[in-house]
Amino acid sequence: MTKSMRIVVLLLAALLGLIAPALAADDVATAQGVISSQVEAFGRDDAAAAYSYAAPAIREMFPQADIFMSMVQNSYAPVYRHKSFKFGEARVAGDTVAQRVHIVDANGEAWEALYTLEREADGSLKIIGCVLLKTGHAV
Repeated sequence: MTKSMRIVVLLLAALLGLIAPALAADDVATAQGVISSQVEAFGRDDAAAAYSYAAPAIREMFPQADIFMSMVQNSYAPVYRHKSFKFGEARVAGDTVAQRVHIVDANGEAWEALYTLEREADGSLKIIGCVLLKTGHAV
């Protein structure tokens, strides 16, 4: 390999090293936008909008928006109604984004949610799961 070829290879490697974190940052920002949009829809009691951010697997479990909304109201009250909702650490692995969220519920109790989002065939990110635990428990 000539010196100029080595320089080109090193430059390409350096550029790829810079692009991957940038793509990951874009995925995190997109994931946070999806989560925020769904939470805003919950705040407006807009079941159809909130449901639109759910992945197909979630839609199979809850085949109608009102059924989905009822599940959220009953099982994810801190997500549905809260005093604060702040993004924490996020990780990207391939087409999956895991995003931690720190929540203070309507009663002032602290929670941590771990959202998982997955890239769909159309390129969008959809929520495939949310694990909710009171602060002090490992997520």
